[in-house]
Amino acid sequence: MANRTPTDEEKDTTGVSNGQTPGGSRWRLVVYVVFATLFALWAWEYWGGGASGGQRISYSEFRSQLQNGNVQQVTVEGNNLTGELKQTASRTEQGSTVEYDRFVTYLPSFGDENLMNSLESQGVEVVTKPESSFPWSLVIMGLLPVLLLFGVGYIFLRRMQAQGQGLFSVRQSKAELYDKGEEDTTFDDVAGADSAKEELREIIKFLKSPERFERLGGKVPKGVLLVGPPGTGKTLLARAVAGEADVPFFSVSGSDFMEMFVGVGASRVRDMFSEAKETSPAIIFIDELDSIGRKRGAGMGGGHDEREQTLNQLLSELDGFEENEGIVVMAATNRPDILDSALTRPGRFDRQITVDLPTQKSRHEILRIHARDKPLGDEINLEEIARSTPGFSGADLENLLNEAALLAGRHEHDAIEAEDIEEARDKVMMGLKRDGMALDEKDKKLLAYHEAGHAIVAAVLPNADPVHKVTIVPRGQAMGVTQQLPEKDKYLYREDYLLDRLAVIMGGRAAEEIVFDSPTSGAENDLKQVRKMSRKMVLDWGMGERFKHISLGEDQGNVFLGEELAKGRDYSDQTAREVDEEIQRITANAFQHAVDTLRENREAFDQLAELLIEREEVPGDQVLKLVNGEAPPLDDVTSTNGTPTDDDTDTAEEADVVEETDSEGTSEVEEENREGH
Repeated sequence: MANRTPTDEEKDTTGVSNGQTPGGSRWRLVVYVVFATLFALWAWEYWGGGASGGQRISYSEFRSQLQNGNVQQVTVEGNNLTGELKQTASRTEQGSTVEYDRFVTYLPSFGDENLMNSLESQGVEVVTKPESSFPWSLVIMGLLPVLLLFGVGYIFLRRMQAQGQGLFSVRQSKAELYDKGEEDTTFDDVAGADSAKEELREIIKFLKSPERFERLGGKVPKGVLLVGPPGTGKTLLARAVAGEADVPFFSVSGSDFMEMFVGVGASRVRDMFSEAKETSPAIIFIDELDSIGRKRGAGMGGGHDEREQTLNQLLSELDGFEENEGIVVMAATNRPDILDSALTRPGRFDRQITVDLPTQKSRHEILRIHARDKPLGDEINLEEIARSTPGFSGADLENLLNEAALLAGRHEHDAIEAEDIEEARDKVMMGLKRDGMALDEKDKKLLAYHEAGHAIVAAVLPNADPVHKVTIVPRGQAMGVTQQLPEKDKYLYREDYLLDRLAVIMGGRAAEEIVFDSPTSGAENDLKQVRKMSRKMVLDWGMGERFKHISLGEDQGNVFLGEELAKGRDYSDQTAREVDEEIQRITANAFQHAVDTLRENREAFDQLAELLIEREEVPGDQVLKLVNGEAPPLDDVTSTNGTPTDDDTDTAEEADVVEETDSEGTSEVEEENREGH
């Protein structure tokens, strides 16, 4: 089942290495000889059919030589006529003179009744031969397409063999068997996910000593499904199971079952379970299960027959007529909602283990693991970094430290310093700086007041998250960003928190209204976020004045799953009108709340805008000082990295990125806080 590299002894006995087939050189030699032979036969047929040869001349020139008495002997074979001259003749060919004493020509198709009489009168010796009965030209022309097809097939097979496949191995499973001695990942290398690790440890114990559970009537789970957002460590957990288990561990991706040939997927599933049965007890891990486990019969034009047959075979192997004793199937997906219901029922994937985004404590542990091989400066506090990265997955945290290491190398630091971490976090959260875009004074002032509006409202309102940084340096798609970092992870939203958050998002539009008395396109994303959040408050969370304690929203189906294109609402048009009015009321109140807050703190508002125009980046503690009336001189205010950022004078069309809100589940709270206003 597993792809294996040939040993030196095998290479010596087969003459094969690097995907070559036995006798590959000999086969190439045979192909070359066949083509050379066919070409020689074609040339022999075309250039005189094997006659003695000579200069090819026209029939008219032959008749002229015959009339002059210069022809000594001719040989007739079908339409071919060859002969010898008594004296050497010459002719002009392509600008040069060619002498010849032997010639080759063809008899005309309409015949020549006087030819024989002319030959006898000149005393020419005539030799006749029967025409060849074998049609070499037809055979050669018929073989060339066949040989071309064989050549294409030969190249195709060579490429398959170079990838570890063969003509008769295409239906074999591609699952790889992990060697415990080579797999060095264990549960100690996985931070957080304690409940998931405990469940997986129990399965490993069952496979090692099943009698402990069987005497109590327990049965081993047939399938374990790891569910969670991308980058949360599902595959890492599977690798840890491979390192911890004392049983064979087969790993395969869901896409490995799909091939251009019909029936290959189902055959590979059968072969994979057959291999696992021979080494039972064993664990099979299928990554990206959704690639073959989607709902059957889905889609506008029906399902994919090959994929559905593969899924049917997998369902049969998991819990079909034949028992698979001692085989546990692990699978990972980030789309459990699109899996077929027959796949997730009890008896197949009995357990679903959620691998969610890490908490602050787990993020600290993950950072410690990834920082083991990186030199860190004395001023770096991993616990503080964990607090300032809500919504980061394990992959994001690994990428953060890697980017910081690259930046430290670029700046020629001996160790990773705090400014490298800060710059890496900005790069991961907001994107690269957009250099080469110079803002004019008018646009810079407008952008500074817009971001100052977000920051001042966030710093004043009691339920808003603390301000971490305010910047008007263009990054990614944002021309300016106000970062807010929560003091702790949130799993539930209070109504007062959501109302203050709406006011913070509307702070940019409120600043435009107060200072410039004209709205701009920079608030486009702000308004979209406000509409999305206020609509959820009314329809899903029952936070409107008219619709308390009722949820009117419905989940929209996915078109590609074959569900309805649009589900009709189950409330009247009058209720829909009242919902729109309630959303408009919440939005208007949030805007007015932001306007009132900025007017009450106008002095701090103007000072922060001036600081942004001067420095382009202001840390959150300086914003708080301005709100408390502790306005520092301009020269004392530095950027978050400790140095002024006077070189970021870029321009682009006005745009603004706000803190995204998707509060359908508590597991998505931290991810929202990664985006700044």
